[in-house]
Amino acid sequence: MADPAAGGAALTDSAPLSQFERDYAAKRRAARRSWLVGTVIFALAFAAASWMGDFFKVTQVTLPDGSRDWRWIIPAGIPRLGDYLSQTFPTLRWDSFGADFGEWFWRWQIWLKLLLETILIAFMATVFGVIGGFLLSFPAARNLAPNGWVLWISRRYLEIARTVPDLVWALIFVFCFSVGPLAGVLAIALHSCGALGKLYSEVNENIDMRPLEGVKAAGGSWFDQIRYGAVPQVLPNIISYTLLRFEINVRSSSIIGYVGAGGLGQEFRTAMSFQEYTDLSALFLIILVTVILIDFGSEKIRHKIIGLEDKS
Repeated sequence: MADPAAGGAALTDSAPLSQFERDYAAKRRAARRSWLVGTVIFALAFAAASWMGDFFKVTQVTLPDGSRDWRWIIPAGIPRLGDYLSQTFPTLRWDSFGADFGEWFWRWQIWLKLLLETILIAFMATVFGVIGGFLLSFPAARNLAPNGWVLWISRRYLEIARTVPDLVWALIFVFCFSVGPLAGVLAIALHSCGALGKLYSEVNENIDMRPLEGVKAAGGSWFDQIRYGAVPQVLPNIISYTLLRFEINVRSSSIIGYVGAGGLGQEFRTAMSFQEYTDLSALFLIILVTVILIDFGSEKIRHKIIGLEDKS
């Protein structure tokens, strides 16, 4: 004969399990609905953005026989892209490679001088941007700001600095200080301050607060908490973001010269104005090699600072 007490205990034990399974099934259904709604919203947003971006535009093109016809813009434009790129590559023959290469880089002395100016603009701008972004990242972090007003002001300043493109800042500073590297340094530095301040502040918001509480309990001020509790935790990430930003600034400083802010940008403008397409490829190759070398050197510096051994 079965024990009634044992049966009652079994029913009691299975009740929480059944409730758990029901709750889990309900959460799974809610998660699937959320994913479905999110997918539909994403698809609609993507379709709307594609339509507004002319991805579905139909335009008239000239066919090889000279006639005109309507074609979808993407397959119609890709061959033109190939034609443009083919004009940027010079003719290099093996039997006259030296002469052809010399003709390709015929302004190499001027370009190297402007490249040095570009790198120096990026370096100075990165230094100023790091200083400003680093100092403002602590009051711009929610867990470190001394009060709400300081948090609000710091965040709004960083937002303004990074929202305005560096090319627009360059136009403003060229108007203020005339053409030259100074306008480029100030433009990139201000934009870098906003971008780095945002990245640094996000790193600050993820730190362990216990070291800061220990410094505070020992009688340390807010600056002591930042110096001894926060900075040692965020320093590796700050170094990584700083080196990455320097690489980005090298590319930016090679473009803002287009509006008179110094660097290689003025050569891009000249080459495009006079349709010297091979000069464009030469300038692109110079910048590409420079960025590769900077990326390699930045990686070595970062590994050296954080103590990471090279695994290669």
